[in-house]
Amino acid sequence: MQILVVSTSAMAEEFKAKFPESNALFVQKYEAVEPLLEQVEVVFDFLLAEHKEQVPVYAAKPGLVVLFHAVTVQLAAWLQNQQIACTFVGFNGLPSLFNRPTLEVTLLLPHHAEVLRSVCSRLGTPYHLVEDRVGMVTPRVLCTIINEAFYTLQEKIATVPAIDLAMKLGTNYPQGPFEWAEQIGLSNVYKVLKALYSDTKDERYKICPLLKTKMLQQSLLVTYPRGL
Repeated sequence: MQILVVSTSAMAEEFKAKFPESNALFVQKYEAVEPLLEQVEVVFDFLLAEHKEQVPVYAAKPGLVVLFHAVTVQLAAWLQNQQIACTFVGFNGLPSLFNRPTLEVTLLLPHHAEVLRSVCSRLGTPYHLVEDRVGMVTPRVLCTIINEAFYTLQEKIATVPAIDLAMKLGTNYPQGPFEWAEQIGLSNVYKVLKALYSDTKDERYKICPLLKTKMLQQSLLVTYPRGL
């Protein structure tokens, strides 16, 4: 099974770690994708949710299976009014959450379940099918916990180390919320919470001002490294 992976270099490494024997092709820019589609059966696209203009290119390929990082979208809403000949499957492609034993996935249409089963069987990965909704399950829960931790820090109730330690000892979590935030990336946490709040208007997903500030500061450090 020939696989094409469309991703950043960091997520390409995470894909290789999860599927070391996949012999996949890797690209980072969409200009390189279309010429390769005739050679592949499956696409793992970590960037598609922010590049919807690429959807018709995939959709026109009968038999192609496109798994894409879909944490910030609901497939049924996001792919409305598209002429689709391929199979779209959403997966949780957040950093550090993709390379886990079980792949978290969601389907556009119920009858795609057999295609998903076949692909995951050939890849040798178990998978967990979740409801088609923004945030899926693991990202929604983790990002909400991280957001609440930032509110706790903002109110000066506890420090970062104390909050992480309390969550690990008190709830037996493998990571504290700030440790998770660092692994997932604050910009990714922000995007998930923003998508959740936009979709539901539920106050629990309203982004903590401190989280937003820290995310913007990190973005500035990338644009303007120290000393510049």
